[in-house]
Amino acid sequence: MPDIAAVTVTLPSDLEIAMSRVFDAPRQLVFDAYTKPELLTRWLGVRKGWIFAVCEVDLRVGGLYRWVWRKNGKDMGLGGTYLEIAAPERIVCTERFDEPWAEGEALVTVTFIEAAGKTTLAITTKSESKEIRDSVLKSGATTGVGESFDMLAGVLASEI
Repeated sequence: MPDIAAVTVTLPSDLEIAMSRVFDAPRQLVFDAYTKPELLTRWLGVRKGWIFAVCEVDLRVGGLYRWVWRKNGKDMGLGGTYLEIAAPERIVCTERFDEPWAEGEALVTVTFIEAAGKTTLAITTKSESKEIRDSVLKSGATTGVGESFDMLAGVLASEI
């Protein structure tokens, strides 16, 4: 069961979902866990029988990323292009799922804010329409992010 209380979910606009959590780790480590495949594959989407089958990250402006999870022979993949990188503070990228889990292309802004040795990881996803945003909310995506954040907390603790 994810630590839902640890994740803050807000709706800044009709198109956006913002999710954040404070981690007991320095910003550089949280940034690395979000951008380095050897750490990313240990926490993102790794739950309920899913494995992280493909994790490609070309972390540069104009670079691409590709993530694919597999369960029972079925794949769920997504990818995008990095539009802005200000390591270790901010990443802006596009996001498009292979299948219509979330229609269209989203704009994702990820920030890493450190204070007193703790880091707030905040992810804001901007959909193409309110209907798409609402369908993402109904899909249980925020629970999935909470579960992934729980896994991330464990990875960070093992790396400190």
